[in-house]
Amino acid sequence: MLLERDEDGDTHAISPRANLLTGAISVAAILLFIGTGSSVLSTTLQHYLQGGAPADRTLVIALLLNVALILFGWRRHAALSEEINIRAAAEERAHQLASRDPLTGFLNRRSLAEEGAAMFVRANRRRKAMALFMLDLDHFKTINDMHGHAIGDALLRAVASEIASMMPPVALTARLGGDEFSCGFLFDAAEPGTVERIAEKLVNRMAQPFEAEGLRLHISCSLGIARSDFDCSSIDALIRSADIAMYAAKKSGRNRFAWFDHSMERELQVRNELESGLRLAIPRHEIVPYFEQQIDLSTGRLHGFEVLARWEHPTRGLISPELFIPIAEETGMIAELSLSIMRQSFVAARDWDPSLTLSINISPWQLRDAWLAQKIIKVLTETGFPPNRLEVEITESALFDNLALAQSIVGSLKNQGVRLALDDFGTGYSSLAHLRALPFDRIKIDKSFILSLNHSADSAAIVHAIISLGESLKLPITAEGVEDAAIEERLRALGCAKAQGWHYGRPLSANGARRLLAERRLLLQPSRSEAGPATPTSQRLAG
Repeated sequence: MLLERDEDGDTHAISPRANLLTGAISVAAILLFIGTGSSVLSTTLQHYLQGGAPADRTLVIALLLNVALILFGWRRHAALSEEINIRAAAEERAHQLASRDPLTGFLNRRSLAEEGAAMFVRANRRRKAMALFMLDLDHFKTINDMHGHAIGDALLRAVASEIASMMPPVALTARLGGDEFSCGFLFDAAEPGTVERIAEKLVNRMAQPFEAEGLRLHISCSLGIARSDFDCSSIDALIRSADIAMYAAKKSGRNRFAWFDHSMERELQVRNELESGLRLAIPRHEIVPYFEQQIDLSTGRLHGFEVLARWEHPTRGLISPELFIPIAEETGMIAELSLSIMRQSFVAARDWDPSLTLSINISPWQLRDAWLAQKIIKVLTETGFPPNRLEVEITESALFDNLALAQSIVGSLKNQGVRLALDDFGTGYSSLAHLRALPFDRIKIDKSFILSLNHSADSAAIVHAIISLGESLKLPITAEGVEDAAIEERLRALGCAKAQGWHYGRPLSANGARRLLAERRLLLQPSRSEAGPATPTSQRLAG
């Protein structure tokens, strides 16, 4: 179907019958011109040259009409040709937009499935295998957040150019959206090393700096590989397998590639089940606080508790945070989970002895929320828990993304009396710089150094150096991971202020912590009238 525009500029469809009619009129006009034109011209020449009778007036009029019809037909043909060219160009543009990513020129997701299916068939016909890559850029969101989407787009174009240059001559390259790419090509099934060499080159290149709009940017990638001859019955199954392998590479530490195997699929199924359960568990308060004792090494008395999250699953029992916290962070549920744990622990600890503190870990993901301080203060206000009994723990790695925002959040909390601890000290890259940048009240030594304190000279030297640093900066030190009396004694000799770990007991549920505090008379006692404010006990027993 062709298109034409009327005098008002509106577009209408041109039917095949109209095209045929226009052509018929043009042909008839040409035939009439040939029939009448020769007669009129010969008569006219005789009239002017030999003095004969002039040409018949009717024939002259017919000739002029034929000329007009020919001109009309020519103009109509030219207009139709222009419309055909415009329509063809528009269809070509529409096809490009429908099948290609406009930013990189790569195939889009739908076209990858279509052309990948054809390549999948060719692989079987030629007795070869098809390799499919799924590549996801690590920390690309940080580039967009820090430098803007224009720089992010320039980086994606540069990445696409590098990917295309490393592919075999006949290969599919696609951008599936955001910072996710895919590539497919054929290879000899007996030579998987060919595929690994390409994957390794890609991973190594992505780890090198990129130039984008005059900026030098650093990223890496996680790459998953699947092959068509290993239990993949279709292109859709191949894409899914490569995607699972890419997720496994990301989970294993990023900046690497991984081949798909079926154990990954089983792990992903378990993970998806945990994610679905977690979405229901948080509002149901199945994720509850557990309390790990913190002991004053100089007196041996209970100083406070670190709050830990545990999932009390109705059928699977107690689920470790190592399993569900990463899922909560990846899915964005960590904020809701963390605030729920805070609220429950603050309510549980309201009538504890005022000398007891609570330490709460803040996820790096939460430090991206500019309203985090206000949310924590709101929970403190609603539960009536005193801010000066709360200590917020931040890991060094959490400070790398946006130190300025972290300073703003910390400043708001400090203004309310909340204290700040630097967690996992010694595992970051710029510890001293962070100690100067933020007003910390405490340093916590990572348990990896404490566990090997009596067996590794290096760990002992690091622990001694951190404790000395704390003394010089007037910052008390807490050691995590104390599991026996020998480590406790060594820390006490080094001058460490506080310690926590299983040497002092396993983390306790809210009821378990309450029983412990009741035994040690560290619960507030109601007044005799039970109407006035509670009165704290002054007696404490050793932790």
